Parts: sequence; structure tokens; C-alpha cells
Amino acid sequence: MRKFILIFALAFVSVASMAQDQEEYEKYSVATNSFWSNWFIQAGFNWNTWYSGEEHGNDLKTSPFSKFRSNPGIALAVGKWFTPGLGLRTKLQGIWGKSVEDDNNAGNGNKYWILNEQVLFNVSNMLYGYNEDRVFNFIPFIGGGIGRTCTYNYYAMGLSAGVIAQFNLSRKLALNLELGWNRYEGDIDGICYNINEGKRGWDSHDNNVYAEVGLTYNLGTATWRKVPNVDAIRAASQAEIDALNSRLADMQAENNRLRNQKPVVIKDTITQSFKDFITTPVSVFFDLNKTNVANPKDLVNVRALAKYARENNSDILVTGYADSATGTPEINERLSLQRAETVKNELIKMGVASAKIKTTHNGGVNILGQELPKDFDRRATVQIVE
Repeated sequence: MRKFILIFALAFVSVASMAQDQEEYEKYSVATNSFWSNWFIQAGFNWNTWYSGEEHGNDLKTSPFSKFRSNPGIALAVGKWFTPGLGLRTKLQGIWGKSVEDDNNAGNGNKYWILNEQVLFNVSNMLYGYNEDRVFNFIPFIGGGIGRTCTYNYYAMGLSAGVIAQFNLSRKLALNLELGWNRYEGDIDGICYNINEGKRGWDSHDNNVYAEVGLTYNLGTATWRKVPNVDAIRAASQAEIDALNSRLADMQAENNRLRNQKPVVIKDTITQSFKDFITTPVSVFFDLNKTNVANPKDLVNVRALAKYARENNSDILVTGYADSATGTPEINERLSLQRAETVKNELIKMGVASAKIKTTHNGGVNILGQELPKDFDRRATVQIVE
């Protein structure tokens, strides 16, 4: 029995090592999906073998392939992943088993079922980060539940544990190789008397060990969206502010240089530089699939443009964008429009007349995303129209 378990364990570890060594996986945070996302169903065929609490001391063969203790079986399960690393499933397995008292194969059939609630741990995602293109996942599980021998009409409570080696065939379908252990009270095999009273651990209960091959089918959304890198977006916004400050410093230096020249030249130069500064678009960023401003600090420069527009009776153009890398064209069209309207409402709060504000939207684009992360295209721009 120990050799049987050891062979499967080494096989799983070897496959895991080879799969993980093939590539460096990108680590990043993911957004929490809705309750109806990341559900799955499983079906499998197994070879199960029973080690009875009443058989010890009878010098019986321990091989899991002994005909007096093993039989084929089937299993069905439904579950959900709540995060890329943590999930739950309800698993029903059984139908054909063996009651173990002696090595006589006659009359020891035991029809049964076992229903377990199990916690799944996707160790591959926990250790290496979520990657939707990963082929192999190593998933241990633990749980507990109830079982019934239909042959003898007895019920029993028990615990379960095991490991799953999962190979993704597509985004919807995966192949499972599962090795598990169910530890149940001594009446699940139909033998209620306990000739080993006082023993502990393995000897005190009925044990069901199984090896299973099956398929997993993912229902609905089976992936996790990357969380927008808000720090990067804020850094880009700050970079724009720094660039504007740098340009302002350059203009001040140019102003100092031109003081010794003719007044008309100084006036023309300063006027043109100031117009360039005022008409430079200011970006306001948004989170993925959101229409509220991600960071109120983005409105600091917008407030400066609003003040200039009020004092000079200038028009303002607001343009909304969405990133083309996520969402459908219809969704991106709506997002870009609503983002432009959000910024327009902020300008109205700052005292700019609604009639002086023009809005437009460009839907999903890949402008800043060509050089920077695609998160940067989730924005609206504000500029003075001269």
C-alpha cells in the first residue's frame, strides 16, 4: 500500500517540477469575479480499494489490486473557485466497493456512496502567480462528509484528502489525475462490530483509497481579470505634471533671457509659449470598467484649466477614451462617453458654464498602450480650445 501511494506522489511531484521549470510566469493581482463566475463540473472513473478497521491482524494482502478489496467506481463533482488559489467542491463517488474481512472474494460486495465537501488549494497559482495560459496545475484538497453502505443500510461520517494533477486542454476543458483517501467510521463497509477496539489512526477506521481519471468542464467565465495598475497610472499622471512643470520652468528661463530684447519680441514669445502650455491636454485616469475618477489628484491641473477658462471666457474640449485591449467595442464606446461626461460634470462644479464645454469620445483605443501599459488608455483628456 505504501508503495502504491509513493509511486503516485512521486509522479505528481515530477510532473509539477517539469511543468513549472518550462517558463517564468508573470505575477500580478487579479480582480474578484462575481459569484456566478468560475464554476466547474467534474466527472471521473476510479479504481477504489478498501482497508477495513476489522481486518488488521488477519495477515491479509495489502495490495490495492487484490480482488477481495478493490473495484471500479465513478465520481461526479461540482465546485467553484473563489480566488485563483482557493476553491470548494462537492463530490459524490462510489457505487461498487468491497467489504474486507478475509481474502475470500465471494459475497463481500458492498454498494456504497460517499458525499464530501472539500477545500481545493491551487498550489501552482499560489506559488507562481495566476497565469491563464498555464497548462499544468497542482491542486491538493481536504474535506469531510457522509457516506452510506446501500447493501447494509448504514451511514457514517468521515474525512477526505488528496491531490489533483490538472492539465488544461483548453479554457473550458481540463484532464484530471486524482489520488485520494477517505477515512470513515467502521460501519461504512457494512461490518459494525469492532474487533480492534482501542486502536488509533489507520487501524481504527475504514479507509477508502482511490486513483481517478476524469475531466473538468468550466462553466461561464473561467479566467481572472488583471487588476489595473493604479500606481502606474498615478505615476504616469505625475509624469505629465512634472513635464508641464519642466516646460513652465523653461518658459520662465526664456522669459528672463528675453527681458533684454525688444518688448514686442518678448511679448510674442511669452504669448505663444503660454498658449502652448494652456492648450496641452491634461489626462484624468479611470479604473477598469469604471466611470468615476480613479484619483482626485488628477483634477488638480483640471482645476487650473477651469480657472483660466472662466477668466478668459474660453471653450474647453473633453475627450473620453477606453482601452481596446479589454471589453467589446460597444462597452468601450459607452465607457468613453460616460468618462467624458464625468469630467464635464467636474468642470461644471468648478464654475465653468456647460455651454463652454464640448465633449467627444473615441471608444476603445491603443494610443498610450503602444509604449506604456494598456491601463493608460482608460482616461479622459481636458484642453483649452483657442
